[in-house]
Amino acid sequence: MGLRERKKELTRQQIMETAWRLFSERGFDRVTVTEIAREAQVGPATIFNYFPAKEDLFYSGLDEFGARLVAAVSGRAAGEPVIAAVRRFLLESGGLLEAIAEGDEEALSRARAVHRVISESTALQAREAQAFTRLTADLGRAIAADTGDETTARVAAGALVGVHRAMVDLARVRVLSDDRVRDLAGDVRRYGERAFTLLAGGLQDYAPRSPRADRP
Repeated sequence: MGLRERKKELTRQQIMETAWRLFSERGFDRVTVTEIAREAQVGPATIFNYFPAKEDLFYSGLDEFGARLVAAVSGRAAGEPVIAAVRRFLLESGGLLEAIAEGDEEALSRARAVHRVISESTALQAREAQAFTRLTADLGRAIAADTGDETTARVAAGALVGVHRAMVDLARVRVLSDDRVRDLAGDVRRYGERAFTLLAGGLQDYAPRSPRADRP
């Protein structure tokens, strides 16, 4: 990486860290891009050169995670099913949950702040939904490149991203309710394992309607 590229990356990192600090202190909706620019000692135009919208300052990590997931699928070994690549990527990623399980108080504090800020902002919740929609489309294209069938690829991508989203939702509920957070990494992994087992087996025989459902 050349000097110019390093300087750009340092500026980008400085903007992200400043934005995160302000969001965690005051909430996403109460912070303006102008305030972030002033704190980061850059112009507002500079921020928009790096991040198209304020929401992207918060969710750049989610977008990068999605890009790595798609890359893992595109680069999987010959003959490996797509579900195996996605399962490995999601269940072996570690991250904040593993750090929390190891007793990292800073990681726990950050996780609580992240999920609190999201839960308080409808704008961030909408942006998160858009990120998952974009990931589903990107993953579908990656799968279709191997199968040649765009329809089934979209269905498969939707199911696989659904597992990821359900794991995120579980973590959020548990972190915000302070419910056995030290066990969360293992619990989320087991939750994901069950979900992938369900997908691997197919849904044809899943949850047949109980005769008791007709009873008053």
